[in-house]
Amino acid sequence: MKSIRLLALLALIFTTSIVFCRAAEKPARKWEIHDMNRPVPRTITPGTESSQDQPGTPPSDAIVLFDGKDLSKWTSDKGGEPTWKVENGHVEITKGKGGLVSKDSFGDCQLHVEWAAPNPPEADGQDRGNSGVYLMSRYEVQVMDGFDNRTYADGQAASIYGQNPPLVNACRPPGQWQTYDIIFHRPHFSVDGKVERPARITVLHNGVLAQDNFELEGGTVHKVEPKYTAHPDKAPVALQEHGHPVRYRNIWIRPLEETAK
Repeated sequence: MKSIRLLALLALIFTTSIVFCRAAEKPARKWEIHDMNRPVPRTITPGTESSQDQPGTPPSDAIVLFDGKDLSKWTSDKGGEPTWKVENGHVEITKGKGGLVSKDSFGDCQLHVEWAAPNPPEADGQDRGNSGVYLMSRYEVQVMDGFDNRTYADGQAASIYGQNPPLVNACRPPGQWQTYDIIFHRPHFSVDGKVERPARITVLHNGVLAQDNFELEGGTVHKVEPKYTAHPDKAPVALQEHGHPVRYRNIWIRPLEETAK
């Protein structure tokens, strides 16, 4: 009988110890649940959705990089002023004239880009409506006419080029406007240039999840094993010129407050 009571007592002590340990591991709350003193989010005016005929409006706190009128927020990656053709509310890539690089630099951000592949389509595979959206001028979200067009998986529209295929192919037919909504968190480097936190990216293609918080392996370079090279906390957005007359419109960005590790 004494043995049974002793075992029961030991079991109670063991269970209580586990409860106390778990309670000790749980960090203290900075704010009580439903605390009225907790700071509330700032208020913004949301934007409107785009249609095929009309681009939507950006949120009130967005930085507009291209509003369909001019390329004053961009330079050419060949140097000097860009020479892509601006007309009818969009800009069209001019072959051989280089890509666009934003004058401002960004780190963590929400980026909205609308694009349309040439119609009628030209050629097949990677030779069809090829361009790219580069975060920090290094990390590419592929732009590609993926409608009824076979190419390698990590080079499809909404892929992280050379690293990760999209979850689905959500491409619209060539000539139709398509949207990328990109959430990007920059990589963090130590003082000696080592990666402390890789970059992460989420992509919605035409409102469909295509990249789900994917952890990048490094920069995106054609047929080169990805690796990180330390760089500043902010860098420009870039649009690639790949020889195809891809069109862009309604480009805006929202810098995001960086979160602790």
